[in-house]
Amino acid sequence: MVRAAIAFFIIGILAYVLGANSIAGMSVELGKILLVVFLALAVLGFITSLVTGRKNDRIL
Repeated sequence: MVRAAIAFFIIGILAYVLGANSIAGMSVELGKILLVVFLALAVLGFITSLVTGRKNDRIL
């Protein structure tokens, strides 16, 4: 999810440089939304692992 957010930020920067401001704005906003969702899920997972006392050893 972080990779997608970074990709949208890069697309937004390139679109802004090339003059497509509306596409740049949409890309950056979508990147921000993905980043917030990722951070919320990461914090939720961290709190869940603290409460349950279980470790998640899976590597994605």
